[in-house]
Amino acid sequence: MTDQTYTSKQLLGWLWRDYLKKHVGLMAVAVFFMIIEGSTLGALARLMEPMFDKVFVAGNEDALITVGLVLVGIFVLRAVAGVAQKVLLTRIAQRTAADMRLDLLDRMMRQDGAFHQSHPPGFLIQRVQSDVNAVGDVWRAVITGAGRDFIGLIVLLGVAISIDPIWALLACVGVPAMVLPAALAQRFVRARSREARDLGASLATRLDEVFHGIVQIKLNALEAYQTRQYRDLTRIFVRTEVRAAFGNSALPGMIDIMSGLGFGAVILYGGSEIISGDKTIGEFMTFFTAMGFTFSPLRRLGGVSGLWQMAAAALERIKDLMDAPVKLKDPKTPVTTPLASTDIVLKDIELSYGDAKVLEGLSLTAKTGETTALVGASGAGKSTIFNLLTRLIDPQAGDVTIGGISTRDLTIAKLRGLFSVVTQEALLFDETLRENIVLGRTDVTEAELDRVLKAAHVADFLPNLENGLETRVGPRGSALSGGQRQRVVIARALLRDTPILLLDEATSALDAQSEQVVQDALDRLSEGRTTIVIAHRLATIRSAHKIVVMDRGRVMDEGTHEELLARGGIYADLYRLQFQDGKTVTDSRGIRALRAKERSEAAAQPNLLQRISERLFG
Repeated sequence: MTDQTYTSKQLLGWLWRDYLKKHVGLMAVAVFFMIIEGSTLGALARLMEPMFDKVFVAGNEDALITVGLVLVGIFVLRAVAGVAQKVLLTRIAQRTAADMRLDLLDRMMRQDGAFHQSHPPGFLIQRVQSDVNAVGDVWRAVITGAGRDFIGLIVLLGVAISIDPIWALLACVGVPAMVLPAALAQRFVRARSREARDLGASLATRLDEVFHGIVQIKLNALEAYQTRQYRDLTRIFVRTEVRAAFGNSALPGMIDIMSGLGFGAVILYGGSEIISGDKTIGEFMTFFTAMGFTFSPLRRLGGVSGLWQMAAAALERIKDLMDAPVKLKDPKTPVTTPLASTDIVLKDIELSYGDAKVLEGLSLTAKTGETTALVGASGAGKSTIFNLLTRLIDPQAGDVTIGGISTRDLTIAKLRGLFSVVTQEALLFDETLRENIVLGRTDVTEAELDRVLKAAHVADFLPNLENGLETRVGPRGSALSGGQRQRVVIARALLRDTPILLLDEATSALDAQSEQVVQDALDRLSEGRTTIVIAHRLATIRSAHKIVVMDRGRVMDEGTHEELLARGGIYADLYRLQFQDGKTVTDSRGIRALRAKERSEAAAQPNLLQRISERLFG
């Protein structure tokens, strides 16, 4: 986020260019009806002169009928024009908001992993939903009111000037005095609204964390703590919103004061002219009605000015996200030929997050049709390799190739179409079980679906679900157990039928029985595929064709299970600790400390030759 500040002209230009220009035809029709509705106020004001002078004063009955019919016609015309322009402009506003929401979502989904690490889900939800809704609400107020009120104001001022220019000038006597306060009020409203938008994003982020972590909150008795944190944020948010409302209401308030001064000056000056006979009662009533009608539009326009500043604060945040560069793009001339193989090669990879080194000179290979396992402590960079392969991130140096082709030379769609990924976080959507497996595909036959359901052992628990494949799995698959969710994800991967399989701790969170079932499904899934596995439990990777041992972003050793055990080192220590001592140590510092302790103990004990010598020679 750049926290860029945009002028109203820049924001309006962006809105027109990207969203409103396509609706210019509908807008023209709506403006026509706005002109009609706004002009009726001037017609009503102008009708006051014949009503008073010819009907009430002169007592002309023919004029009474004419004035009455014209009055009814004006109101009918105003009603029709008002309905038409509101419907048309609301349609434009809704379409604009929908287009903006879709563009924003599309833009954020195309951002890389670093973007989403620095922008939490609650923040992004606030932008897509609340900020766009705020813009839509204000936009509807602006386009359904401001245009009509502005036209009405011009017509009414024209009527007032036609009666007496001096009276019209006196009515506006307070305008110069409110120019500077109005400008300051607008800046104040924009600043406070910007703060409120950011605080709203923080509140949304807090709620997202609370609801996604509700189990841990309950287990650790954090309800009071989380409530307190949310309450503190809410208090600041309320205070900021109240300050923004004060600035917003100050504009109509200043208009009230200005109008009062103007009306007072007109009554003092114009009253004397009526008493002297220079002006008629009808002329005064026409002028007074016209200026009275201007009072409401002026107040609404003053309110719209404040509303626009609030919308501008939301638009700034939206445009900031729209302008955020998409770092991961398709190549200009992508490789379109089929890959000769799915050999995976990472060569001299360097990757950092800020100042933190994640991968440092890393090189490894994974051959077609073989299983390559990645072993190492948490933070060694194993999951980062998955992100590099699928281009969720790009390295700062080095290259990643598949079948001899750099991943940067393939379109992102083609590249990711090579992979099926199964992780310990089995992500399911709040849809039916069927939809979570087919993911929108319409070319899947029932025979294909039955095959993957059986292979992934989904068919084992399917009869227990009330609606079978049409059962909704709940938010994040909450209606299913952990093992069931994993099997659904494996069925999804089987249906994708991709040549490369990435497994990231796919059974680590399961009980022994579920693990055995899921592991059997994974074995079927990996048959004939290039498979890369991340695992802490070495029992799941003994049969891998190659095991790569990683530490601090580097490859420390590689080979088969037997070769690594024979050589000793980190893998041998891990294996002994897990299967001989009955302990599990996956932290590299813990392993190094243990080995140092063993060397120290060995050095402290006399060796066999020394003990024999001491015995023989005393």
